[in-house]
Amino acid sequence: MRRRFDRDGSNYKIINKIGEGTFSEVVKAQSLKDGKYYACKTMKQSLSSLEQANNLREVQAMKRLNPHPNIIQLHELIFDKESGTLSLVCELMEMNIYEFIRGQTHSETATLNDMKHLPQLQQPLPESKIKHYMYQLCKSIDHMHSNEIFHRDVKPENILIKHDVLKLGDFGSCRSLHSKPPHTEYISTRWYRAPECLLTDGYYSHKMDMWSVGCVFYEIISLSPLFPGTNELDQVTKIHDVLGTPDSSLLQKFPQSRAMRFDFPLRKGSGISPLIPNCSAPSLSLLYQMLAYDPEERIGARAALQHVYFRELRLAERRADSLRRAIVTVEGGESSGTPNSVDHLRRMARQGRRQVELPKLNVVVPAPQITYPVSTVPALTITHRGSLPAITSKKCHSRLAKPRDESHCAAFKTYYLPPLDRKPGGY
Repeated sequence: MRRRFDRDGSNYKIINKIGEGTFSEVVKAQSLKDGKYYACKTMKQSLSSLEQANNLREVQAMKRLNPHPNIIQLHELIFDKESGTLSLVCELMEMNIYEFIRGQTHSETATLNDMKHLPQLQQPLPESKIKHYMYQLCKSIDHMHSNEIFHRDVKPENILIKHDVLKLGDFGSCRSLHSKPPHTEYISTRWYRAPECLLTDGYYSHKMDMWSVGCVFYEIISLSPLFPGTNELDQVTKIHDVLGTPDSSLLQKFPQSRAMRFDFPLRKGSGISPLIPNCSAPSLSLLYQMLAYDPEERIGARAALQHVYFRELRLAERRADSLRRAIVTVEGGESSGTPNSVDHLRRMARQGRRQVELPKLNVVVPAPQITYPVSTVPALTITHRGSLPAITSKKCHSRLAKPRDESHCAAFKTYYLPPLDRKPGGY
């Protein structure tokens, strides 16, 4: 392992190895320019040029998806022309979800393989923390799918956290939503592989990501994997043990794999709820929708974000957005002389109050200077003609004027309106 690498004089010092996969190695490195720590992913594949490096799907995906609060941030690319080595310098997170579940953070010497032999946590995680992580994970998947990319390898090791912020990483297996099947068959890690990936020769879509999210969801709740198959057939068997054997009409939707026969023994399935008896009804509802056997019936990332399970988080997000807009509005008005308004709003937010009181405006309304003549509205007379019935009326008199003599107009019904009295300063 190299102890140092650089580009244009901007070099990094390698601190320790974080992990290693089939196609890359990840190390913790410190920038000698700003002293900050980064995660540097170095590809094992040798490349011929920087142009070829920029054309890698992983590089293009990260550039398209950044910036987003739940996608790992790409800092820079480092290409060594002599060796043809490419390194992706990314932000450094504290740990991945697998390590979090096992109750162990990164140490200076531990690797991801070491973590697999650590004892499991005994206490389940609070539902509020599970909900917080799953909401962010669904947001990252929704962002990817909205940008016409699907991940194809969602698993706990590729989901990173830091200060309760979750970010999705490792886009080496991603693919465009518009790419036509058949795709690569053995792409996602087996335990998180959707049925359509197991039963066909690469005929799957972006809905495979949501199956993987459902498997991660269960694992965070129960602290153990849902379908830990030892091989492809055992993986399918474990899925059927829980969800039951699908109907033949559903299996006919899948183009049959050359390596997998569809003559599965009939199983009813134990269901998910007995495996996690303390799980709330909303979380079970979302979990079943994520783990729908039929990809056409499986919930999408955007629909998952609107599920009742995340209702409280959505409301909290709206309140936070409203407060931010109020702060921006008041900050824009600070130049007009509103004192301490932003500090006041921030204090109100810390106190958890929903309503924000803005400073009162002192408005002076001058008294009208125009005088109006006093006039009396003439009486309104109505003459009945034809066969209309007579209307019994009451006389309305002004407090200041006497009623007229009605002896000369007995055949008429007369009504009086009071005159308008002018008061000082107006009517």
